[in-house]
Amino acid sequence: MATRELLAELVARYQRDTGRAVNARAAGGVDVAQRVASGEAVDVVVLAAAAIDKLVTTGSVRDGTRRDLVKSGMAIAVPAGAPRPDISSAAAVRDAVLAASAIGYSTGPSGAHLEKLLAGWGILETLRPRIVIAPPGVPVGSLVADGRVALGFQQHSELMNLRGIEVLGPLPAAIQSITVFAAGITSRCARPDAARELLDYLSTPATAPVKVQFGMEAV
Repeated sequence: MATRELLAELVARYQRDTGRAVNARAAGGVDVAQRVASGEAVDVVVLAAAAIDKLVTTGSVRDGTRRDLVKSGMAIAVPAGAPRPDISSAAAVRDAVLAASAIGYSTGPSGAHLEKLLAGWGILETLRPRIVIAPPGVPVGSLVADGRVALGFQQHSELMNLRGIEVLGPLPAAIQSITVFAAGITSRCARPDAARELLDYLSTPATAPVKVQFGMEAV
């Protein structure tokens, strides 16, 4: 989901520039990985690099086809108009989390990182009753916008354009987690040459400004 809007834009540009049709669909990363692993007929899949590597290991994605596309960092959001807690340091983020009535994060890489961070601080079990985990495919920002959580953590690209929230900024460098999102050609792809051309386009240096526009950085 972190790459949903970016990929929609890049696919639209690819179709316009080449005249080739691409049927692109977005869903939660856990769901997508399971669907590809179960043999759903897709040609190219975009997921966190670790998930692509796992699909390569199981034979669902062709070995040697992984193409790293973007790097994405995490950010923190609050409901629009709510007080803006200090997040300038790791200690400040810890204090903000402890003071929040509820915090939200996803089932993706950002959520896994946050749980590890909270556990390392020794506060995960204390906070457990106040944690709201967004279902796969549901933006954490939507939980923030409707008031279900006071503090939301997710990829910056997923928070930056949502209404009803304010992005406080990225996680401090000391606790930031950068996720690499990559593409791969599935083992069921009948036209690997065409799929490779698409991956070439998605990773060309000319796409770097678009990636920045959507809150990410080209690899």
